[in-house]
Amino acid sequence: MRILAIDYGSARIGCAISDPTETLARPLAVLEPADPRGVADLVATHEVERVVIGMPVRLDGREGDQAAATRLFGKQLSELIDVPVETYDERLTTRMAEASRRGGARAGEDSLAAAHLLESYLASRKSSS
Repeated sequence: MRILAIDYGSARIGCAISDPTETLARPLAVLEPADPRGVADLVATHEVERVVIGMPVRLDGREGDQAAATRLFGKQLSELIDVPVETYDERLTTRMAEASRRGGARAGEDSLAAAHLLESYLASRKSSS
């Protein structure tokens, strides 16, 4: 199954996609502006079967204003596409993306965060099967 992960932000969206075997996560170009129609276009173009949106949860597990905005974005996106849209805890993915950039990764930081989110999501799917 091809899965698209997104790191939603009010200004831009980081994106990453899995291969059909759910083994690899590849960063895609950052979408600006942050519009659900842009994500819907990616879903159609890449024949995506599931979208995972990073849920910004605080380290203590609480959700803030950005989590509410992310849920609203997910709802808007789900009205545009015919594939499941779900959220997944994105704690620490931004820090992991920053480390990847320091290590020489060339993708945009938001898309690197989406790739780390996707890697974590794929690992959790494998461990629960």
